[in-house]
Amino acid sequence: MHGQGLPGFRDFYPEETALRNHIFGVWRSVAARYGFVEYDGPPLEALELYTEKSGDEIVAQLYTFEDKGGRQVALRPEMTPSLARMVAARARGMKKPIRWFSIPQLFRYERQQRGRLREHYQLNMDLIGEPGPLADAEIIGASIDVMRGLGLGVGDVRVRISDRRVVSHLLRRAGVPDTALPDALVALDKIDREPHDRLRARLTTSGVSTEAANRTLELGAVRGADALRDTLRGVPDGEETGEGLFACVDALGAMGLGDFVDIDLSIVRGLAYYTGIVFELFDARGTFRAICGGGRYDGLLERLGGVDLPGTGFGMGDVVLGELLRDRDLVPTLAGNIDAFLIAVSADDMPTVLELAHVLREHGRDVEFALKEQAVGKQLKLAAARGARHAVIVGPDERAAEEGLVRNLETGSEHRVTFARMHNGRLEA
Repeated sequence: MHGQGLPGFRDFYPEETALRNHIFGVWRSVAARYGFVEYDGPPLEALELYTEKSGDEIVAQLYTFEDKGGRQVALRPEMTPSLARMVAARARGMKKPIRWFSIPQLFRYERQQRGRLREHYQLNMDLIGEPGPLADAEIIGASIDVMRGLGLGVGDVRVRISDRRVVSHLLRRAGVPDTALPDALVALDKIDREPHDRLRARLTTSGVSTEAANRTLELGAVRGADALRDTLRGVPDGEETGEGLFACVDALGAMGLGDFVDIDLSIVRGLAYYTGIVFELFDARGTFRAICGGGRYDGLLERLGGVDLPGTGFGMGDVVLGELLRDRDLVPTLAGNIDAFLIAVSADDMPTVLELAHVLREHGRDVEFALKEQAVGKQLKLAAARGARHAVIVGPDERAAEEGLVRNLETGSEHRVTFARMHNGRLEA
């Protein structure tokens, strides 16, 4: 075990940390552009918060233990229960709609597989207090703009969007009884991953007629706005039921993001608390797991936090996203950020180097120097390895003239800069 981390957990070397920070930077930038403000909560919560308010699958994957105070606690597996508690505590005093985002680290003890570990970071964006389709469009638009901010385009990612209200209406009209609706939704969710005969058999076992089961599986093949409009025209109240979904899709088109969006009735999302528009963001080549998923969850905050507010949001993990960026060669290079590497020609020059390092750092310059006496050539090699932009050489002659020899390590050009200018943070002649 020595020298190895726990299975499903990651070490972040500088290269991995640079990628993580790059992803976080885009997440925060897009969230801010959409008017969202950042919040956070504790990574350790009371166990009952999840046993009472999370789904059975999540509860089975909890990292839980008893703390030294005898309390049953768990590492957070999701952010929504904490969000609900925090919003409920201040809901009356907050202007609606509430636009919050967070980047929690989440923990779930689950089977490791590609794109899924036992810990990950996740962008959570939630828009609370607005029931209309423009709120859904804002959330979906933000997820698309994160992709665009990372350098991914229409050929790289697709948003597949549906509406549980539309799907449930069509299922009922197809003859699916209300008691079997959850099973019908599960069948649609698995329509691209399991044989249709197996899904049909499960539906009939749940009390769905063979004809209704066939119609259910046919709904999973409905793709695109035109196909959905045709389907809705064929059932009573169908067009009215689809108004919210089409309004959301039209809004995304007006935002200039319509080319990313595909209507797909097989998208229902696995969690039972979704009540309206739902979506998933996929790699267009189909190589990876879903990058992002979310939707409308009206009623959830009342159940979790006791405050009746509509909501819509999504979660986007960093694991699949990192794999996708590597696959597309969009990982930022770990460039050196050293403005100046100061080089002491002799031990007598070190006090001057230390003084210059201090004043340059005071002016916001990134500065390094050798921590022991070394030959100038060796120090120059270290400067290059650090990616320094400049080497500033200080020897007896430079101290006498009160100026340093500044070498541009990219071009090889040299010029002299007075110590007085360096005391003002300048490295230019």
